[in-house]
Amino acid sequence: MFHVKLHGQDAMARGADEKLVSRRVKLPKRVVEKPLRQVTRRLLMALFVLCLTVLIVWLDREGYHDNANEKVDFLDCVYYATVTLSTTGYGDIVPYSDSARLVNVLLITPLRVLFLIILVGTTLEVLTERTREEWRLNRWRNNLREHTVVVGFGTKGRSALQTLLATGLPREQVVIVDPSAKVIDIANAEGFTGVVGDATRSEVLLRAELQKARQIIIATQRDDTAVLVTLTARQLNRGAKIVAAVREEENAPLLKQSGADAVITSASAAGRLLGLSVLSPSAGTVMEDLIQQGSGLDLIERPVNKSEVGRSVRETGDLVVSVLRGHRLLPYDDPHASPLQLTDRLITIVRAVPPVGPQVTLGPAE
Repeated sequence: MFHVKLHGQDAMARGADEKLVSRRVKLPKRVVEKPLRQVTRRLLMALFVLCLTVLIVWLDREGYHDNANEKVDFLDCVYYATVTLSTTGYGDIVPYSDSARLVNVLLITPLRVLFLIILVGTTLEVLTERTREEWRLNRWRNNLREHTVVVGFGTKGRSALQTLLATGLPREQVVIVDPSAKVIDIANAEGFTGVVGDATRSEVLLRAELQKARQIIIATQRDDTAVLVTLTARQLNRGAKIVAAVREEENAPLLKQSGADAVITSASAAGRLLGLSVLSPSAGTVMEDLIQQGSGLDLIERPVNKSEVGRSVRETGDLVVSVLRGHRLLPYDDPHASPLQLTDRLITIVRAVPPVGPQVTLGPAE
């Protein structure tokens, strides 16, 4: 029986208040104006219309009649303007002169219509935005297939995603899962769809459409969280490739037993790279270049070409490091690696080539 060794504080448990946040999908959206600024602007417009109406009535106050005391003062003008813009008036203050009635027809009535448009328009905009967001969410769910789910958008998750993006992965094919609403907001700003919630819960992963995902990256900060997420993810999706990161090397077998196809020990990997750099700074630079996709040299996996079938590893055009045959990984100098077979896959070192074609970014709303 394996024992999970814990280390550090988990980003998947950043606070009870954030755990209570609704587990929702947040699509990247185009934010023209902040909601508070937009509401403030509308309120200022309504206030301007009200003040303008008060001024118009005040300048022609002699043409109005108050049934209470027959005299219209400034407070009466404010009262008349308020009830006239918001309703049709109560009839206690009325225009009786020809000029006052003409001003009501030509100015006060259009201002009333404008005032109602401002107030009603704000409500309609909120309802329209909700409908549009729901429509986008439904369309996103229906169209999402073979995507990549990244659990944890910290340093490890972000670095892994940058590597995939460098190979041409569209941003619209990525879903970020994180318990922090602030982190998901950052992901949305970068053009990624996000799900707020605890990834150890199956309903959260289902909101990320994990059951339809092609590959899953688990980059939590705690090893026990990574194990729970891996178990849940493998139960929901039997065919997806799951790659997980752990801090402690002794927890790697448990991750594989839980269903991970590959486990990276982050602390040990960083330590080995540090040790290699001490022994040979140039070798450390080369290794760092190899794991950084899109620049310098890239370490890639590709199928064997038909022209390479039957040849030895050294007769290929690329610098072959290993041969993947079934579930066996053979070093390039292994006698069994040659001759190459059609079902083999080669791990090669090539010169980095920028991805062909533009990358699609789901940023602005349609």
